[in-house]
Amino acid sequence: MFVDKLKQAIEDEYKDYYFYKSMYEKTDDALWRDFIQHAYEDEKSHYEMLQQVYYMMTGTFVQNPKKPIPCYNFKECAKQALVDALDSVETYKELLLMVPFQQAYNPIFIAMHDEMEHAIRMSTIYNSLK
Repeated sequence: MFVDKLKQAIEDEYKDYYFYKSMYEKTDDALWRDFIQHAYEDEKSHYEMLQQVYYMMTGTFVQNPKKPIPCYNFKECAKQALVDALDSVETYKELLLMVPFQQAYNPIFIAMHDEMEHAIRMSTIYNSLK
C-alpha cells in the first residue's frame, strides 16, 4: 500500500513540475512568476527525494512518468494547481501515517509542508485574477 501510494506521488510530482513550468510561461507578473518558480523547484526536489525513498524500498526507480497537458488558461491553471496541491497534502498525510522506516519520514514531511505552501501561493494567484 505504501509503495503504491509513493509511486503515485512520484508520478504526480513529475506532472506538477511540468505543469508549473508551463504555467510560468503564461504570466509576465514578476511575483506570480516567483511563486510558480518556487513551486516547480520544490516539485523537482520532491520528485528526487521520493524517488530515493522508492529506490531504498524496491531497488528500482519509478520509470517514465507521463507529462501533463500544458497550461493554456492561466486562471484555470491556478485553480487546478490549487486543487492538486490540496490533494497532495492529503496524500502525504496518509503516507506519513504509514511510513515504514525512519528515512522516509523527512522527505514526506517536507513535501507535505511544501504542498501547503503551494496551495497558499496558488490561492493567492487565483483570487487576484479577474
